[in-house]
Amino acid sequence: MAGPFPVEINHIKAKGVVRITWDDGHAGDYPQDYLRGYCPCAGCQGHGGGVKFHAAPEAVLAQIGAVGNYAIQFFWQDGHETGIYTFEFLRALCPCAECKSQAGEAER
Repeated sequence: MAGPFPVEINHIKAKGVVRITWDDGHAGDYPQDYLRGYCPCAGCQGHGGGVKFHAAPEAVLAQIGAVGNYAIQFFWQDGHETGIYTFEFLRALCPCAECKSQAGEAER
């Protein structure tokens, strides 16, 4: 499979993060409110393209499910569960300093 692929996905409830370890050895900690804020579903993002952050400070992750071999789905305690997070989307969304600096360089 081409592109980024997670080898481990852990919900660390005590920290409120999802840690994803990728096949290239990189690991990123994704805060649950960050993940919910970038939910890719049409209800959150609309149909116009582009990805916008929608603050969700009370987001609490209940469960994580696999979607084929290309994505995961988050199930939130408030019942929201329509976002399909592709592995490519999640890797691009990585909030670590290293990934953010690389994204900034790519935009130049």
